Amino acid sequence: MFKPLFFIFIILISIVSGCSFYQIDSSDLTTDYYPSKKNTNDVVYLETIKEPHEIIGYVTVTTERRQQMQDVIQKMKREAAILGADAITDIRSNATGQWKKLPAQKLIGNAYIRANFTATAVVFKKPSTP
Repeated sequence: MFKPLFFIFIILISIVSGCSFYQIDSSDLTTDYYPSKKNTNDVVYLETIKEPHEIIGYVTVTTERRQQMQDVIQKMKREAAILGADAITDIRSNATGQWKKLPAQKLIGNAYIRANFTATAVVFKKPSTP
């Protein structure tokens, strides 16, 4: 009685959890201290930055390629907030490791199953006062 139930339970857990794995990482490039932001809304995504800024690090999210870009950006903003960034920009994507060796899959519409999304974390420079 318990073996079939346990087997079904394991299969259900595998199915439910297999679709939402993210690996989030960051690297900082500066020795300056920037306090963490309390909210991800304090970090903005900008495709281009015209204001003076300093690059303080990079944020990388590894996930399935079929994830919505908005979800990936939210994960990046959360990690950038920990670094103390004001914004993320310059998002790049590429397939990773063993997944890159697989041929394109027409069935799922993606060339690779997993991908890295990397963004640059920046802080805006404050104008100097005379």
